[in-house]
Amino acid sequence: MRIAFFVNSIAGEGPRFATSLLAMAALNRDHEVVYVTPGDFSLLANGKLAVHVKVLPATKYKKPETFHAALQDKALESRTIDVTEIDALLLRNDPSLDLVTRPWAAYAGILFGRLAAQRGVIVLNDPEGLALAQNKLYFENFPEIVRPPALISRNIDEVRRFVEKHRKGVILKPLQGSGGKNVFKINSISEANLNQIVEALSVEGYLIAQPYIAEAREGDIRLFLLDGKPLKQGDTYAAMRRVPAKGDLRSNIHAKGTAEPAVITDEILSLAEHVRPKLVMDGMFLVGIDIVGDKILEVNVFTPGGLWNIREQSGVDFSGHIIKSVEKKVLLQTESQERIDNRQLATL
Repeated sequence: MRIAFFVNSIAGEGPRFATSLLAMAALNRDHEVVYVTPGDFSLLANGKLAVHVKVLPATKYKKPETFHAALQDKALESRTIDVTEIDALLLRNDPSLDLVTRPWAAYAGILFGRLAAQRGVIVLNDPEGLALAQNKLYFENFPEIVRPPALISRNIDEVRRFVEKHRKGVILKPLQGSGGKNVFKINSISEANLNQIVEALSVEGYLIAQPYIAEAREGDIRLFLLDGKPLKQGDTYAAMRRVPAKGDLRSNIHAKGTAEPAVITDEILSLAEHVRPKLVMDGMFLVGIDIVGDKILEVNVFTPGGLWNIREQSGVDFSGHIIKSVEKKVLLQTESQERIDNRQLATL
């Protein structure tokens, strides 16, 4: 089986990225692995979709650093193939990283992923579902019971009214963004820099305001969902508690947050069950949900990370389990008498 991983750039990949662990697991299960970046597609005049790929050596890897060295090798084989020669295309890019410097690249995965799916390639997460989730506005379509109230606006007066209503403080962040970038806590409307913060965030577009949840001081819980259900092996869930660095309100690992073991309660599983129907409907194969208290703060459908941290804490490598699910989908598509819709297949 040939599995393609679509990323922002090969140079930007790290040895302990979730994508690297997934690619290692695929190689260790004797699959061919190729990498694709936003500029690697060519829709030809005859209607065929060509893909210019980097081919990983057919080697088994134990250490992510060894795999990363192979991925970054300047002599890595380049090949041009027809997209139909790919069995599964995993869209693992973060659009927010390209929005400013390479806006043409931000949604290339969705655009060409659609074309690939139309030609019979299994594309995960489903590109039509990802198109609905291009910013945090997607989160507002989930049941109200699982999410805090939010304001999405660029209007300073609306923001002031929202802050005044929530006396324990408000979190402001860009509607489009990831990794804890440009996240601010506002305690009251009397803060001198409120106007400047709103103005700065508005440069990038709309902003989202959410009430500050006191439990956030203790961090949040990142829980992975696979095929709409909590990812689990034996009694261990693919989950971690992300604790903010001292003096920081962000728990993102990229923002120097630290990872600790997480206890998954029935209440957390109930939250996951509330979001499952929509995730399945939208073809969201692999998702990370971020939980504080009794609310979900974000649903991460683009390249959710943390598998390495979870592996370090629990001793369980979930990447092989995820690749097994990809194998199952390819087999289902191959054995089916009729072609299964990609969005449906994505969570089977």
